[in-house]
Amino acid sequence: MKFARILLYLTFFVALIFLMSGYGYQWNVWELGTGFTLLRYAAYALIGIFVVSAVSLWFLRKSGFKATSYLVIILFLSGAASGTALYWQQRAQSVPAIHDISTDLESPPEFNAMVRLRTDAPNPPEYAGEETANAQREAYPEIQPLILDADLQDVMDEAVMLVVNRRWELVAINRQQGRIEATEKLAWFGFKDDVVLRFSETSEGTRVDMRSKSRIGRSDVGVNAKRIEQFLDDLENRFE
Repeated sequence: MKFARILLYLTFFVALIFLMSGYGYQWNVWELGTGFTLLRYAAYALIGIFVVSAVSLWFLRKSGFKATSYLVIILFLSGAASGTALYWQQRAQSVPAIHDISTDLESPPEFNAMVRLRTDAPNPPEYAGEETANAQREAYPEIQPLILDADLQDVMDEAVMLVVNRRWELVAINRQQGRIEATEKLAWFGFKDDVVLRFSETSEGTRVDMRSKSRIGRSDVGVNAKRIEQFLDDLENRFE
């Protein structure tokens, strides 16, 4: 039972490091490199703890309710954290190392009001280029413009409501140019991704183009593509 208690305390400590790796960076306690290092080694430790606790649960299954309950808690905590780390590692390996996604690869929507907010961002506001476009075509062929049989201003109104409902920071609305710019702050590390929506009239109705770009990092682990797909799906559903 003493072994199970010690292992439980160790699990709490390592899980706290795992969690704080991101928030410590977001709160300016340490640099991004330090945060990723803490995250990596905490994940390794939690995987090890998970294996040890699983084996211990088998051997100590007759040691009493308290010992086994400790080990079950350890299995749950270490499994959840290490599973999260392994999931994102798999995601990173399954998608191209790009961070700029657009529904229009020939003429991507441009950031305007957002430029001043990206002054110190490692990734510039300009589109990443043809290499990124080719990688997107191969990895995310489903990312396409949305055509809606509705008035342009009505479509913009619904898009604004979706931005507000998602609690993104609404940076600019330009109805004459048909453009909306917004920022989403991710919860854990506090990374900021910027979005620009472009609305244009066509013979089929209102065309909506969307671009999403990370301010930092070479790979977005598929987050920008998923953001565009979900946003345009929700916008389309509002007009069905």
